Amino acid sequence: MKILLASPRGFCAGVNMAIQTVEEALKVVGRPLYVYHEIVHNRHVVENFEAEGVTFVDSIDEVPANATVIFSAHGVSPAVRQAAKDRGCTMIDATCPLVTKVHMEAVRYARQGYKILLVGHAGHDEVVGTVGEVPDAITIVESPEDVERLPFTTDDKLAYLTQTTLSMDDANRVISAIRAKYPQVKDPPSEDICYATTNRQDAVRALAKGVDLVLVVGSKNSSNSVRLTEISETDGTPAHLIDDKSELDPAWFVGVNSVLVTAGASAPEHLVQELIDELQASYEGVIEASDAVDEGMHFNLPVSLRILRDQVA
Repeated sequence: MKILLASPRGFCAGVNMAIQTVEEALKVVGRPLYVYHEIVHNRHVVENFEAEGVTFVDSIDEVPANATVIFSAHGVSPAVRQAAKDRGCTMIDATCPLVTKVHMEAVRYARQGYKILLVGHAGHDEVVGTVGEVPDAITIVESPEDVERLPFTTDDKLAYLTQTTLSMDDANRVISAIRAKYPQVKDPPSEDICYATTNRQDAVRALAKGVDLVLVVGSKNSSNSVRLTEISETDGTPAHLIDDKSELDPAWFVGVNSVLVTAGASAPEHLVQELIDELQASYEGVIEASDAVDEGMHFNLPVSLRILRDQVA
């Protein structure tokens, strides 16, 4: 069986930064160490940190007074920051800079009097954080049908923003509906869907049609990983999202002669390698890698963490 490896795949710069932030904080601050929400949406990453003594919480009320808390890569609202401040917490912000960019755009548009249409998935950590910046100015739209139900008129001052991990195809359908109904809508100053999401989607879109099956390594709550499976299936190739090799089902491989393997932006590469080893052992898999892509992106550790590290040193 031919195994085609997509490139790029796996960790993006924002995920790398967030994970390195927790690793460095364990060295600098030690335990107890708290993280608000999952640092990234990957079960293995979270479980590994839990084994090292990191506590993940869904409410700042779960963080003891004066403790250290890290904000996840998906960003948080000002209300969460204030709650942590009120408890005397030391705050380390591991928000991806590309998410921070969307937050800043939301604040700027709201100050200019715009009503903001946020294209994204309600309830996703990133969307919750963005809405929290200017809750009175933002309306979430998930589909073209949502756009049709919007109460605004062509006289209203409107702008749209997008969640960074959306499918480009899905986002464009919603954005087209917005532009058709509201020709006056203002675009974001630059693309909100992040480079890593776009690059991984482009790789699957280019390669999925040439194989019998697509396997995406990633967790079910990872938006960008779910989108990769949807893109493959939309193009007619069956796809499965798996946390690791243990979730493989032999029934998937009946009559399958070629497989594309990729990974969401929060999935560790060692899980991909373990999956490949299993495919080679069970199906006589022969690897055919696509051309490697260097995304050339790197984000520095949060300033607050670097200050703490310097103080300890």
